[in-house]
Amino acid sequence: MSLRLRHLWLALALWGAVHPMVYFVGWLARNGWSPGSLIDAWFANAATTGLTWDLMISAVVLTLWVLAEVAVRRNWEALWAVPATFLIGVSCGLPLYLWLRSRPV
Repeated sequence: MSLRLRHLWLALALWGAVHPMVYFVGWLARNGWSPGSLIDAWFANAATTGLTWDLMISAVVLTLWVLAEVAVRRNWEALWAVPATFLIGVSCGLPLYLWLRSRPV
């Protein structure tokens, strides 16, 4: 795998961590720092509910993929993608996992 592609994975992981957080933090600043209110907003209408379920299912699938590959490859560092996925989002967790997986052996 090329070094350029590996750098792209890392850049996408950073973008996936920062860009969505701008919106989350802005929303929380305007609407209060209540996790319950944020979760209510995720299910405010059919569009956001569909997107929420899409991301939750994707997070579960990514987690299972990471766990299955770590069990075989013993690339323990790749487990960092699991908390990144659930604490930040799939937009960070997936490219982070690809970056960690693509390191030279």
